[in-house]
Amino acid sequence: MKKEVDISLTQNIFRVLLALFMVYAGFSHLTFNRIDFQAQVPDWVPLSKDLVVILSGIVEMGLGLTLLLWKKQRAHIGWALALFFILVFPGNVAQYFDGKDAFGALNSDRARLIRLLFQPVLIAWALWSAGSWKAWRASKNEA
Repeated sequence: MKKEVDISLTQNIFRVLLALFMVYAGFSHLTFNRIDFQAQVPDWVPLSKDLVVILSGIVEMGLGLTLLLWKKQRAHIGWALALFFILVFPGNVAQYFDGKDAFGALNSDRARLIRLLFQPVLIAWALWSAGSWKAWRASKNEA
């Protein structure tokens, strides 16, 4: 896969927005939303909920900063971010099925279900805005 591809101005704007969102979300994991994020950690995870929240916050900040700053690896970072969104999805599903409230806004089954439906949007956003799909297609055409 090509590491670096040209992306449009629109993709670049959405890449920066996603990167900033990830840094903000990661920071909130470590500070003011720490307890709320623990509601997303399924009971079957064999680690402390607080540790999972801290580690995922660090990963989110790292992914956000690299997506923002590391142009030559941007396409790979898009795939890594998409994978991260897939890996945290079981926590969102568990929160829905367990009916756990969080963040003030996730206080109903409907709100938690909408959040589940937004996860594929985040995956597509990461892959599109980083040029990951384009890089993958370009590498397939070169082969």
